[in-house]
Amino acid sequence: MQEKIDKIKQEALDRIGKAGSEEELSRLEKKYLGRKGELTQILRGLKDLSGEERKEIGQKANRIKQELDSSLNEARKRISGVSSKEEFTDVTLPGEEIERGHLNPVTLIRNELEDVFTSLGFIVMDGPELESDYYCFEALNIPKYHPARDMQDTFYIDKKNQDGEYDMVMRTHTSPVQIRGMEKYGAPIRMVVPGRAFRNEDIDACHEHTFYQIECLMVDENISIANFRDVVKEMLSGIFKQEVKVRLRPAYFPFVEPGFEVDMSCTICGGQGCPSCKNTGWLEMGGAGMVHPNVLKFGGVDPEEYSGFAFGFGMDRIAMMKFGINDIRVFNGGNLKDLQQF
Repeated sequence: MQEKIDKIKQEALDRIGKAGSEEELSRLEKKYLGRKGELTQILRGLKDLSGEERKEIGQKANRIKQELDSSLNEARKRISGVSSKEEFTDVTLPGEEIERGHLNPVTLIRNELEDVFTSLGFIVMDGPELESDYYCFEALNIPKYHPARDMQDTFYIDKKNQDGEYDMVMRTHTSPVQIRGMEKYGAPIRMVVPGRAFRNEDIDACHEHTFYQIECLMVDENISIANFRDVVKEMLSGIFKQEVKVRLRPAYFPFVEPGFEVDMSCTICGGQGCPSCKNTGWLEMGGAGMVHPNVLKFGGVDPEEYSGFAFGFGMDRIAMMKFGINDIRVFNGGNLKDLQQF
């Protein structure tokens, strides 16, 4: 059987090497590898051999089949005038269109916001998303016993410190970088922090467990709410290219005093009411206020000499207003038909 296979192989390779036309190659392929070809018949007869012989002959026959296939392909290239080492390329043929990638709407808004703030003299900072309890809460005037911690359902990391406490957390806001910025640069300082934050939210049209914030901090002598108002108006005008109605509502945040919520008129429904604004005509942009003296102290800044304002706005919310998107889940949903519009 082995001698028969070797004979078929040698005969086939010789005839393929001498073939001068595509028709002749097709006949040879049918003769040796076709449904009733000589090598095919040998493979079908393996069932009559013993186990060890069947394995040995079968492996050898399959190797020869691959060699003949390769030899036939090389012969076809030779006959058609194409070198086996270098494929012919017709450079006059039209090229294939390359699909371009694009940025997520939130990334587009982030880039615009950074441009607006850097034009106002702010620096852009970043910080770790896996944050310590100290920077995420303690240094922001939210000690462990403080009920304000209940305002943020938090993802703690399952790792305890030497005191047996869980002290690493997926940051619930970008505010921890306020402390890091003041520690590094002192005062005066103008900084913004765009980035992700994480909370255990009930998911709906305007809430996500993973969302994007832009944090703003300005600390200097004699800073007031008037400075905050002007900066926010400049930011919104730069993003929306129009005058936007803004309202401030008194609110409590442990790291500012006084504190307020910042709302802007809903550009999706024109103030008429929709799911994105909970049918109120206003969309909550985030919290703001004058930086609490304790926070300045944690950052190493003297509250007797300096004052400042801070705010954290949702970049997802701004993108929704900018592009007319009525569901925050679009940004992380992965539906290309939604995202490719931008």
